[in-house]
Amino acid sequence: MEKEDELQRLHGHVSSAPRDRDVEDDDSLVLSSQALAALQEFLADQNKPVASTPPTSSVAGGDESDKVELVAEDWRLSQFWYEPETAETVAEEVVTLSQRFSGCRVACIACPTLYVYLKKRDPSLHVQLLEYDMRFERYGSEFTFYDYNEPEDLPLQLKHCFHIIVADPPYLSRECLERVSQTISFLASPVDSLLLLLTGEVQREHAAELLSVRPCVFKPHHSSKLGNEFRLFISYDPGTRLGGLEEDS
Repeated sequence: MEKEDELQRLHGHVSSAPRDRDVEDDDSLVLSSQALAALQEFLADQNKPVASTPPTSSVAGGDESDKVELVAEDWRLSQFWYEPETAETVAEEVVTLSQRFSGCRVACIACPTLYVYLKKRDPSLHVQLLEYDMRFERYGSEFTFYDYNEPEDLPLQLKHCFHIIVADPPYLSRECLERVSQTISFLASPVDSLLLLLTGEVQREHAAELLSVRPCVFKPHHSSKLGNEFRLFISYDPGTRLGGLEEDS
């Protein structure tokens, strides 16, 4: 998620242009044929799965049934899916970490791409997806509606019961990260829990202050090639996995 600058740039093309005062209020807005076609294509794609993305051999065997399908990104919800290599790497790390816990439970906050790859990697892993987009209601009991503006408006049965939490805040602002941090505190097991936070490099200081996480050497990437640099911040020492923790400069 993570994507405020990109979203504001897109919104700017639509809403920030000043209105021509000489134009009458009842004049109709006329789209060019190219713009109309693009709009129609965008709207038609919203509820369709995107082209299947084949995971690597660590997840898939290469036949058609091993491909991962995701619904189309909706930039209006600040949705930008990970590249397959990123999704596979983070999913592999989570599965490795899950072996530390008996009956491990994983929470994915606003990162549906990772949820899909985790379930493909280990269908028996208990994973709960917290997400605003109701299209993911298709995942049944493993889907929980989540609005970061109401960080603790969640079912009580989810409180303090997750061993691993992966969070991808939808916006690159301190305010958003603060609220997602409240959600993390709500979900995390008080005995022992691990956190993986995917967000922009610009959030480095805020992430350290609010969640005591450090960046690892591995850097996540998105299929939409966002302009902002993204990082994976973690609350534990991964050893040599993920390239290890980044050394302080």
